[in-house]
Amino acid sequence: MLLGIGEALELPLRDRNTLLVAAGFAPVFRMSPLEDPAMNHIHHAVEQILRVHEPHPAMLLDRHWNILRLNEGALRVFQWCGLTVPMGMPLNAYRAVFDPSYGLRSAIANFEDLADVVLRRLRVEADVDPDLRPLLFELDQLRGEKSAKDEPNPGPNPIALPIRLRKGSQELCYFTTLTTLGTPLDVTAQELRIEGYFPMDEATETFARALASQSAAEAVHS
Repeated sequence: MLLGIGEALELPLRDRNTLLVAAGFAPVFRMSPLEDPAMNHIHHAVEQILRVHEPHPAMLLDRHWNILRLNEGALRVFQWCGLTVPMGMPLNAYRAVFDPSYGLRSAIANFEDLADVVLRRLRVEADVDPDLRPLLFELDQLRGEKSAKDEPNPGPNPIALPIRLRKGSQELCYFTTLTTLGTPLDVTAQELRIEGYFPMDEATETFARALASQSAAEAVHS
């Protein structure tokens, strides 16, 4: 009956386990460590998705938006933006966007619009997963007082909120997708997500390919 209720409510597998334990039953859904051999086929699928997404950014994230893996496209674009990570700290995708000390925030031309969307999404997730509340509070504090609206994008109205990354006179314009496992039976597998960046204009496509070619040429010479 409890499993039926959990399925009807479309509860995440983690919460279905919590429901069972609260009622005095053992959890049904396993929670495999990422390094568990049972996760090998998941790792192979993730590696393939990250690889075929080149030369554009893609990353593997956990349920707290910590970055578990990056493709080369993400490394190149984020380095181009000036992203730096404090030593000894895991990289959280949202913290990298909000914390000015990481260097990425100053490169996001439409930060305020993006911050609105991120905080709205995180508030909804934190209602289900209380472990996300400290991150939500931290990001709200990092954002500070909301500044004036970002300068308008001269292009046509997009069907998805773009992420506009700017350095000097060069601007990259991406929209993002989130890919999850379609039929998970493991808590860890269900909570993994892959965020992929897709170019919204030809200039972004061309620059990303040029950046990849430049990186490959430097690797050959080194």
